[in-house]
Formats: sequence, structure tokens, C-alpha cells
Amino acid sequence: MKYMLLIWNRPGFVDGLSEQERSALFGEVDELMRELTESGEFLGGQALADPSQARTVRLAGDRPEVTDGPYMESKEQFAGYLMVDCDSPERATEIAASWPDVRRGFGVLEVRAIMDEAGTEM
Repeated sequence: MKYMLLIWNRPGFVDGLSEQERSALFGEVDELMRELTESGEFLGGQALADPSQARTVRLAGDRPEVTDGPYMESKEQFAGYLMVDCDSPERATEIAASWPDVRRGFGVLEVRAIMDEAGTEM
């Protein structure tokens, strides 16, 4: 089963870390990514640009309206994602729990199953 691990964290939190803390954090991410790649579970993923670069489109009356910035008003913003192929939701959750942002209290990961084209997972 394929899962999307949605990374939510506080924008700019890395700026408040020392160089040593940043190196340790990114080293842990690199190690986890290496493990997932070697196990064949890693399918893809990307970090996202700063939320200040986002645009949100929503219906306003009968026309789409575009505003700058993310839709949600919250301390955490959608920062990126990983796509993994695992045997179970428990394994996907285990991967999310091992993500350095989660372990260090900088953010959260949301685990979502990816529907196949038939949509039978609903």
C-alpha cells in the first residue's frame, strides 16, 4: 500500500537552530532517507518553498479568487511530503514517528493512504 506522509512544521524553525543542531537534524533526515531508499519503501518526496510564496485559490461568489499565502491560519504549515510503499499503515506510521521533525518536536507528519484509480480505499 502506498502512503503520503505530509510534513507540517513551523516555518523558519531551522533558522533558530545552531549550526550543529542543523547539521544533526539534516544528517538524521539523510540517514532515514537512505534507509527508506535501500528498503525500497521510498517512492518520492519534496520539500516545499516557504509559505510566503504560496497562493490560495477559492471560490468567491461565482468566480475564483486568488490570495497570497497559505489557506490555513496555524503555527504549522505544509512543508513537504514523502511517498512510501509499505506493507501496513503501522509501518507508514512508524516511518512518520521516526522523522526528525516529529522526534524533536518541530512538527508533525500526517499519514494518508493513497487511493488507487478505482478509489476502493474510501
